[in-house]
Amino acid sequence: MRLEALKSNSEAFSSSYEEEKEFSIEKFENRLKEDVSFTFGAFDNRQLLGVVTLFMEKKNKLKHRANIAAMYVYPERRRSGIGRSLMIEAIQKAKEIEGIEQIYLTVVSNNKPAKSLYHFLGFNTYGIDKKALIIDHTYFDDELMVLFV
Repeated sequence: MRLEALKSNSEAFSSSYEEEKEFSIEKFENRLKEDVSFTFGAFDNRQLLGVVTLFMEKKNKLKHRANIAAMYVYPERRRSGIGRSLMIEAIQKAKEIEGIEQIYLTVVSNNKPAKSLYHFLGFNTYGIDKKALIIDHTYFDDELMVLFV
């Protein structure tokens, strides 16, 4: 799913398909084993439909912050509530972790459905990262969002 997401929606991720296509299964497995991150999946009859990852900051001065990354739902399953359910699970997990006060995420500025979902869930924009990504000589701005819990 990760490689498909990087290939089909390259503007939505700072990582690229070209960088990660040679990663071993063990590298992906190790990501799932990290003690400062939680990856949530949505399934239908054991078929993975979508994922999102919540990770905590490690540095003492930033330990009150969590981040949401790697949000992806297969295109044919979008607009079915899967993304909302995944985000709600990640937000709930962050609220259960002692000391977490705010949750950050970044979304490409032209992704209106994702931005709408994040605003619905209570995230607010606090900045724009101009020309955050460049893909095939095209720049994309990132919208920086935060939810105070």
